[in-house]
Amino acid sequence: MAKETRKYSDRAKYIAAAVSKRRKHLKYLVVQEAGGKCQICGYKRYTGALEFHHLNNSEKRFELSVRDLTKSWTEIIKEVHKCLLLCANCHREIHAGLVKLPKG
Repeated sequence: MAKETRKYSDRAKYIAAAVSKRRKHLKYLVVQEAGGKCQICGYKRYTGALEFHHLNNSEKRFELSVRDLTKSWTEIIKEVHKCLLLCANCHREIHAGLVKLPKG
């Protein structure tokens, strides 16, 4: 059997890498749950450029950015269903008032 080479001081780095990997995987899963592409223009090349826009800010419990994907899967899915999946450009245009969302 090979001698253990990890040290206790390596643990923080290992945990940070594991958390980062998990959050990226969860982002991929929630993007797929929301349709996998921008619901305005259809962009789907890079998951990192896709964002969630809450339709009603008063119902928003937490952000759905990679950093904030720390809740249970059930809570994350509930939050996803309150949002539109948008590319970064369309999301900015909505907040700038250049694009209006359809009523309904």
